[in-house]
Formats: sequence, C-alpha cells, structure tokens
Amino acid sequence: MTADVGQGDDMKAVEEKALAIGALRHHALDVKDEFAGQYVYPAVKANALYEGRYPISTALARPLIASKLVEVARKENATGVAHGCTGKGNDQVRFDVTVKALAPDLKIVAPIREYNLNRAEELEYLRGKGVTLPFEVSKRYSVDQNLWGRSVEGSDLEDPMNEPQEDAFEWTKAPEKADDEAEYVSIEFERGVPCSVNERLMKPVALIDFLNKLGGRNGVGRIDHMEDRLVGIKSREVYECPAAVLTLEAHKDLEKTVLTRHESLFKERVDSDWAFLVYAGLWLEPLKKDLDSFIDSTQERVTGQVRLKLYKGGLRVVGRRSVYSLYDKNLATYGAGTTFDQSLARGFIELWGLPTIAANMVEKQREAL
Repeated sequence: MTADVGQGDDMKAVEEKALAIGALRHHALDVKDEFAGQYVYPAVKANALYEGRYPISTALARPLIASKLVEVARKENATGVAHGCTGKGNDQVRFDVTVKALAPDLKIVAPIREYNLNRAEELEYLRGKGVTLPFEVSKRYSVDQNLWGRSVEGSDLEDPMNEPQEDAFEWTKAPEKADDEAEYVSIEFERGVPCSVNERLMKPVALIDFLNKLGGRNGVGRIDHMEDRLVGIKSREVYECPAAVLTLEAHKDLEKTVLTRHESLFKERVDSDWAFLVYAGLWLEPLKKDLDSFIDSTQERVTGQVRLKLYKGGLRVVGRRSVYSLYDKNLATYGAGTTFDQSLARGFIELWGLPTIAANMVEKQREAL
C-alpha cells in the first residue's frame, strides 16, 4: 500500500516496482484532500509547532497512513502489517500505536528494527535482491515530504555545526538569491482555517501548494534546529515548510487580534500539548480529542484577513483585519478624540501592584530586623 500525501511519487512507477519485487497486489491511495482537510487544517487551528520550530509535517501524515494501512489489511483479510521504520526514529511509534489502537489483533512486522539494520546494510540487501536504486549511498540524504513540509536528514547534516548545503533543499531558494523586491500575500481565514489567498478562494490542497511555491521563491520556510526525538536521541533536523511557516504566522497573528489575553495565554499551553501529542504518535489519544474541542471553540471568531511581507527569507505580518477584532482605535489612539479616561489608571495601578508592593514592604521589614 502506498498513500499519496503529496510527496510527489510516481504512483504508477511505485506500483510497477512493488509487483516486480513480489507483491501480489498494490493499493495506491490518493489521500491528499483528506490529509489537507482533516490533518493539516486542524494543525493550523492549533498553531502546531513541536518545540516551537517544527510544523510536525511528517508526524501529521503518519496516523493517516497507518489508518489506511489498517483499512487495506482488513480488505485483504491480512493477519499483519509491515513498515520500514528503524528503531531510532519517531515514525515507528506513530505507526505502531495507531495500528494497535485501531486493530490490536494485527501483527506488526518491522524488519529494519528487528534485524537492527543500518542504511548501508539495507542498501546492500536491496542490491542483492536486484532492486534498482536511484541514488548512491555516499551522496544520499534521507528525505520525507508531503504537502505540509519536507524533512532532510543524513550525510553532512549529521554534524550539527555544518551549514546545510544547497543540494539539501528543493522547495526554497537561498534567501540571498531570492528576488530583490519584496512580495506581499494576503491570507484569509474562516473559523481558523485558510480559505483564500489574495482574495481568491482555494481548496486546501491547491492553497497549500500555492503558498509552498510563493514562500519557496522568496527563501521563506527553511528550518534548522536541534530536536528531541521520542526515543531520547537529540537530533539535528532540517526542514522546508514554506506554506506552514506562512500560514501559521498569519493564523497566530489573527488569533491575537480576536481572542482575549486570557484565551490566548491558555491556548498557548493547549497548542503546545496538542503538537506534542501528534509528534509523539498519539493522534488517537482521548486527550487530543478533548483539546480539539477547546481549540475548535476558540476558532469560532478566528475569521479575517492577514497581510504578510516576504523578502529574502524574511517574513513579517504587516496588516490584519477581522469583524471580530478586539482592537478599538478610539481606545488605543494617543491622538485627539480618544475615549479612554486616563484618570482611571491610577486606581488600577494601585490595585494591580498591591501584592508586589506588599511583598517588598515585608521583605524590607524582615531585613531591618
């Protein structure tokens, strides 16, 4: 079974190879629309960034792939499923937990993990079986990509001090080679999810693809950070996520425009927990469903438009508007005509600072003893 989540595979070629190396049947599933609408867009509403940097692009696709794997297994009356995850990474957790949650009777086979194979040994095995390899191991990066992002590992990137070379990137221009003129883009949201770009209505897959290209040509979307894997390994990760970076930046700003301070502060904690659960392979964890309910409630007012400015890898929000905006110019302005009564501030300051002032008075008295 191969699921198309926007990775760009030639599905016909994949099927031909599967049958050539011994598969009895091959199931090619186009799940891009489902991935965008039911996985990526909930992540947008949750401002999902693992450790504040990674838009969990690979993690988001795994529960969808695993659920389709179970569906095909049932259709084929299979007693088990197999995957190619190693024992070092996060994906083994995401696949195994999801499969077990949906179909605890299915046996899970993971040959690379079970035989403790490294990449060189994997490639040697494949060559021995006559499988054509489109790359040389000495030059190969390990790449995983879908609509929401592209992850790159291996080779010279395993030294955290090495700057990623340009051959590691495919979706984004080097910022210094991007256009010399800034480009503006307007993203409109309805109840927390993007619905149009530059005032043109777009379906999810087309919208994400458009923003990937727009961000990429402006050098926006490169991420390089140190990441804590679930198994405890500290890992250097390089990502390209132009659409994710643009969309999440705009969405977060719109939330700040329409949510109260208390809602925003609490939602930051919820968003962080949501991102961790998905990263950790717990898409079907009941807590995630609970968090979804809170997040969906906050998104009722996250409707409006955000304007972004892109320039040589840089990204700034330069405008926003919403019918639910809590911003009141008449209250905020320092100019004539303000409706804010400044005389109220003195009493507010007295009450606001009372605990701090009292604590410091007690400390001074204690020191004087």
